[in-house]
Amino acid sequence: MFLRILDRLEEILIAFLIAAATLVIFAAVVQRFAVGIPILYPIFYPINLTWAQELCVYMFIWMAKFGAAYGVRTGIHVGVDVLINQLNDRWRRKVTLFALLCGALFTAIVGTMGLKFVVELFPTDQVSPDMEIPSWIVYACIPAGSYLMCFRFLQVAWAFFWTGQLPHHDAAHVEGVDTEAMAKVEEGAR
Repeated sequence: MFLRILDRLEEILIAFLIAAATLVIFAAVVQRFAVGIPILYPIFYPINLTWAQELCVYMFIWMAKFGAAYGVRTGIHVGVDVLINQLNDRWRRKVTLFALLCGALFTAIVGTMGLKFVVELFPTDQVSPDMEIPSWIVYACIPAGSYLMCFRFLQVAWAFFWTGQLPHHDAAHVEGVDTEAMAKVEEGAR
């Protein structure tokens, strides 16, 4: 139950950040070019969107950190497994498990260093240049995303240890589309 909630929360957060950043960028571009049109000038000139670029940068950074964890969970990260595929099954299993645990260790270290940085930054009065939000909020994505990615590495390693299966992404699969039913319809149309 907890994992399903975490999975959905992760997906919703990533989708929200992408959509919100796209809308903010669109609004800023429309505002910038509408000011040059005499009829629209009085409407759009008073709107101040100088903060839009900074906000979008922060949203994309947060999205990338949580997107990396999503990539580990779903198996969509690029992996070079040419040498690993040359190994026999027993060694391939050991090397893969070792690599997953190394990924977990690395992200745990990055998360811990990021948490230390955020904790030291918290009592300061540092703010972002345009939006003037506390800097620790901006940098909180480092420990949050890294610890989530560490958890996902451990989750994949645990499943791999017991089942021998890694998550993989089927590029031909589209959620909600039944390819077998579509194939039957195509066969019937011929």
